[in-house]
Amino acid sequence: MLKSIGSNWVVTVVTVIALYLLTPFTLHKLGVEGYGTWLLITSMNGYLGLLVLGVPMASVRYFAQHVANGDTRSLNQAISSCTGLYLLLGVVATVVGLGLYAFFTLYGIPTPLHTDARSAFAVMVLFVAVGFVALLPEGILAAHGDFVPRNVIRLASLVLRVGLTVGLLTLNASLTVLALVQLACLAFDFMLCWLLIRRRYPEIRMRLAGFDWTLVRKIFSFSLYVLVLHAGARLSFETDSMVIGAFMDVGSIPHFTVANSLIIYLMEFVVAIAAVVMPTATRLQTQGKVPELREIFLKWSKIALSLTILAGLFLLVLGPRFIAWWVGPEFEGSAGAVLQVLMISYLVFLPVRGVALPILMGLGKPQLPTIGFLVAGVMNLVLSILFVRPLGLAGVALGTAIPNVLFAGLVLFHACRELQMPVVEYLRYVLPRAVLGGIPVLALLLWFKIGLDVRNISGLAAAAISSVLLFGLTWVLFVYRNDRYVDVRIRFPQLRASSRA
Repeated sequence: MLKSIGSNWVVTVVTVIALYLLTPFTLHKLGVEGYGTWLLITSMNGYLGLLVLGVPMASVRYFAQHVANGDTRSLNQAISSCTGLYLLLGVVATVVGLGLYAFFTLYGIPTPLHTDARSAFAVMVLFVAVGFVALLPEGILAAHGDFVPRNVIRLASLVLRVGLTVGLLTLNASLTVLALVQLACLAFDFMLCWLLIRRRYPEIRMRLAGFDWTLVRKIFSFSLYVLVLHAGARLSFETDSMVIGAFMDVGSIPHFTVANSLIIYLMEFVVAIAAVVMPTATRLQTQGKVPELREIFLKWSKIALSLTILAGLFLLVLGPRFIAWWVGPEFEGSAGAVLQVLMISYLVFLPVRGVALPILMGLGKPQLPTIGFLVAGVMNLVLSILFVRPLGLAGVALGTAIPNVLFAGLVLFHACRELQMPVVEYLRYVLPRAVLGGIPVLALLLWFKIGLDVRNISGLAAAAISSVLLFGLTWVLFVYRNDRYVDVRIRFPQLRASSRA
């Protein structure tokens, strides 16, 4: 698992670096209003992705079961059924996209951007519709545990995206060009993934001949819950731009999104754990290895919390100053406040999202968490609308933070119950040492902020590196000292010898 999750982390880190470079570049090339319009386009088209009806996550679960049993015939039948579904849903997405297009024109987009924005919106509708089928190879590779080669392809696609974005926007700073870049990278990624599958698993076929309505109904019985989960996620993470655009102006959207993007990068890092945990949970359940599943739950929850604390403390203390250096001083106050409000809630939300939620999905227990996520998403929308006028961008952030914390508590309780584990046992193992281990890091970061008043990149980098080193030392000597699942001192015999002495 560590190798697979590690490769996911590498992709996440490289993606963060790429977006770190591309965000200010794209913002300055398109302008604040142009970039805000682009964020609005991607946010609205994100809802088209809900039409996939949760089939990707459901397909991974069924694919993983057939792979664990060595049943190639049933695997190909499941692939054929999902292929037919993806094609059908792609057509539906195109039709629904036409309706969203009419709704999109109602937003107060600056007149000079009208033609370009409408063209880019149409391209992104096509991107979403075609993207359904493009999800299939990823599900096949995940079911086989081929995360490392899959991530190599992701890195290649990322390099292509950076190159095309920088090169083409330099020649023509257009929303349509930016949308075409996404479409080209999707095609590149799909072709490489399918070539990898054909080379490793020549017996696998992606065709319509094996389409089975009975199997489709089984997939739907699980995927509808995943649809609800995705709907809640969209309401929680993709609606804020639409609320800000409706109640404030498109020029304010980047101030929220820049801060939110840093949280999303961190969430992607933690969700990299989830991508491996879910099929692993399905496999262990199929093989009847429940004690191993409990161990994975506890071990990776503590790791996820530790990593969230490390990154979260830096964002809370020095995140606003990093935004000021990264994008511009005018973003420090507004975006910084958004970042701090969101990050406090994500200290609770991310460990649950990264481990507890995918374990429940892998066990085939999606009912309560998916409904809970949808309710949290609706709460986010309602609270954001209520808070946006009196509190501005910080109010929108608060509308996201409150449901996140409530949802995390619900899912954690449910996961512990399904694994027949007392919540107290989870809290006793995961929480105390990880939280206490973060105190020295917090003190160090506050010294950099208050004592040294760091603001430039060299000071911020020194603070980040110093906190990581101190965190690593604390991790080895305290957080994971004599840990029953992950005693890192086993890899450092000299540390064990000194502790015994």
